[in-house]
Amino acid sequence: MSLPQDLKYTKEHEWIKIDGENVTIGITDHAQGELGDIIFIEFPDVDQKIEKDEPFGTIEAVKTVADLFAPVSGTVTEINESLEDSPETVNEDAFGEGWIVKVSVSDAGELDELLTVDQYAELIG
Repeated sequence: MSLPQDLKYTKEHEWIKIDGENVTIGITDHAQGELGDIIFIEFPDVDQKIEKDEPFGTIEAVKTVADLFAPVSGTVTEINESLEDSPETVNEDAFGEGWIVKVSVSDAGELDELLTVDQYAELIG
């Protein structure tokens, strides 16, 4: 499994792509592999405020349901509506078309607390 070098990661297996004050959030390839076939994603609402380390939605697979944890605090600016009809896209392309939400970050300092690719690789062994 390859991990994109340009992303940041969390211990809860989310990834973050930083674009200025905006970020794109998804779950890692490792996480989707552990979950199995994804069948449903519960999204936050656009304009909803999310808080770092707090659940902002759920992801349902055939075997289990898992919370999605906010890696940063901010306001949801976009959800990946294509996942409503095709949640399996997360299984097929976790780091690309399987992104989940875009967020406008309210505290840029929180970005410094995220894991580097090397730290995440060590975490998942």
